[in-house]
Formats: sequence, C-alpha cells, structure tokens
Amino acid sequence: MSTRSRSAPPLEDDLRLPRPPGAIRRFWSRHPVLADVLLALLALLLTLTPASTFRESGGSPHPAGLPLVVLTVVACGLLLRRRQWPLTVFIASYVLAGAFLFAPTPIGSVLLLFTSYALAVYRSSRDAWLGFGIGIGSLAALAGGLTLTGVIDLSVALNSVVSELMLSLVGTLIGVNVGGRKRYVEAIIDRSRQLLRERDQQGRIAAAAERARIAREMHDIVSHSLTVIVALTEGASATPDVDRARAATAQAAQTARSALREMRSMLGVLRDDSGGDAPLLPADEDLVASAVESARGAGFPVTLRTATTRTASRALPWQVRFAVGRVVQEGLTNAMRHAPAATSIDVSVTVRDRDVRAEVRNDGVVEAPTAGGYGLRGLRERIALVGGTLTAGRVGAGTWQLIAEIPCADDEPDDVLTLDDGPADPAASPGALPPGGPSSPDSPSPAERP
Repeated sequence: MSTRSRSAPPLEDDLRLPRPPGAIRRFWSRHPVLADVLLALLALLLTLTPASTFRESGGSPHPAGLPLVVLTVVACGLLLRRRQWPLTVFIASYVLAGAFLFAPTPIGSVLLLFTSYALAVYRSSRDAWLGFGIGIGSLAALAGGLTLTGVIDLSVALNSVVSELMLSLVGTLIGVNVGGRKRYVEAIIDRSRQLLRERDQQGRIAAAAERARIAREMHDIVSHSLTVIVALTEGASATPDVDRARAATAQAAQTARSALREMRSMLGVLRDDSGGDAPLLPADEDLVASAVESARGAGFPVTLRTATTRTASRALPWQVRFAVGRVVQEGLTNAMRHAPAATSIDVSVTVRDRDVRAEVRNDGVVEAPTAGGYGLRGLRERIALVGGTLTAGRVGAGTWQLIAEIPCADDEPDDVLTLDDGPADPAASPGALPPGGPSSPDSPSPAERP
C-alpha cells in the first residue's frame, strides 16, 4: 500500500523526467493496444497472401492449404499478446516457418521479424539470442531432413532458411538494441524512485531526531527552571521573614531571566541555517555550577564534589561537558520535585582519562519508583548519543541515585572541563532559603516546601 497522500504529486513529477523524443513515438507509447492491433493486421496481410497460394504443382489446391491458413491466422493473432507472451509468439512464428517448408515454392513471412523483436524487448537479450540460435538451427535441421528425403528441393530449403535467418537476425538486432536501452532507462528511473524514497525517509528521520532534540532541551530548560522558581516562591510565601521572602523572590526572578536567556539562545541556534549539530546552548556555559547554585538558592542541601585524574592539556569535547551538565541538572530537578524533604543531595563529578562519571544521590524519596518521565527518557537519549550509559533507581530505603558514565575522545580541541566547588553549606549562598528542619525553626516545614 502506498504511503503517499492523494494530494501529493506523483513520483514521476518529483523525478522531473524529460518528455520522450518524437511525437510519433509518444503517440504509440500512449496507445499500445492500437499499435498491437495494427501490427497484427499488417503481419496477417503480408503472411496470409503467400500462404493462400499453397497449391500443388499442377495448380490444384494443396490438402494442407487450409490448415496452413488457419495456422497463419492463429500465429498472427498471437501478436496481440506479444508483450505478455513473447516466447509463445516467438515459438508460434517458427512453427509457421517450419510449415512453410512443405510448400513446393519458397514462401516467406515477416512474422519472425516482429516476434524476434518482441522476445528481445520484452524478455531479455540473452533469451533473444538463445531463441535465435535454437530456432534457426531447428529450422535448418528440418529443411535439411526434408531435402535429404526428397520432400522439398534444395533451392526451396535454402531460400526459406536464408530468408527466415535474415528476418530473425534483423529483428533480434533491433530488439536487443531497443530492449537494452529500455531496460537501462527503466533501471535509472527505478533507481531514481528509490533515491527519492530514501530522501523522504531520511528527511522524516532527521525531522524526528530534531524534534526529539528540541524536546530534550525544552524539557531541561523549562523543567529545571520552573522547579527552582516554584521552590523559591513557595518558600517565600511560607516564611514570615520579609527579607528572606524578598531575597527568594529576587532569586526566582533571576532564575526566570536565566531560563529566558537560555530559551533565546536555543531559538537563535534553531533559526541559524548553518547551525547543524551545534549545541542549543552556549558550549562554554557551566551548567553544573549554575544548576547547583540554583538548587542551593532554593534552599536545598546540595554538596558538589569534583575530582580529576585527566591530564590538564587533554581537553573534554563540548558534547561531553554539555551532557554532564544536563545529567546534574536533571538529577537536581528530580530531587527537588520528588524529594522536597531531602536532607542531603550529593553531586559528584569525576573526570578520568577515558571517561567522565557524574552521580547525583539524594535521600527523602517517599513515592513509589516509576519507569521515568520525559526527563529521564530524554537524558538516556542524550547519553546514548555520546556513547555513554545511564542508570537510575532507588538505592536502599528512601535514596535515589542517578549515575552517568560518558567516554571521552582524546582528539577534540576544546576547553577543559572546570567545575568549581561552591560552598558546602547551602545557607552560604546569597539569598538562600534555609532547607528546614529542627535546626532552622523559622524555615518552612517539609510539607510547605515544593
């Protein structure tokens, strides 16, 4: 079943084929039935006339004259199906040529010219030459046998075989030439159709991949920023301290402006025709530091630990740094959304010679584990694109862990990944809300936090 819509142009229109040369050729190609009927009538006229003169030497009708006329009509009538049954029509024409050998005088027919041509065009050149050799060989053997037994004269045999040989040879040569060109053109058109289908499929695959890419970036930008904004605004509304509420509101506004800036950056890359596979955010942005700072500003107890064993002169490609940032961002977003009463959120990034390991672990998980939403799905796709692995799930009672291991290429000229350990105490961040708990009596309770 075709997958093209009814309103879509035919595939031949997409191919933009040139018009076939010659008005007469185009006419016959549009009316094949008329061409076959006229050809059959012409062959019947040219063959039936000598067949009807099949008589005895004294002029009396020959007993085989009527059967020969019937055979001629049948063989010429089969020309109407020469496109569908080229081999059958070819064999019938040689049977008729063999019947003409019994005539006391040489009788010729143009039928072999048409049937040899049809066999070469509508079957193959190999079948045409094979049929030519077998047909002429059989006809010559029959003529030789009839000559040796005295049924026909040698002159009749020679004239009949030579005339049929010339007609069949001309028909085969023309048919091989036309048939070869026809099959070559058909192969080119078929290949062009295949290329068009592959182009359409590649276009759909590329569009789907780009939609998935945009969806991942939109989710990472919107989900993380809105989660931080919700936490800040709810904390601001829950605390009686006006200064803390004002600081939380300012932090929420700053987070919203940062999200807007990221969105504009992404839209700018999408509108740039030369963007290609460029990152949808600036490659030099430290996503790890900004995500940790945002979570701390929302009052969550985030600690960041980094370690490296990689030579300083060996750089990390931006794809790896970008993926590490998104891993940390998604891990913190999930912790803020699903573990609002978390007492510890540990972020660890280890840069090694062959890979980078990013881990986010938090406690306070009370909901039943799920298969993961759009965030984890997009994150798995992102990590798979850079050849890494991602694991996520519960570890013990109430603890959730997200681990990504991403291989590093050694030949990418880019900046070295730098991660700055911020203050371990979340309250040390400017405008931070206290995480709540027994040691912070003025902070909102876990039930009041996002």
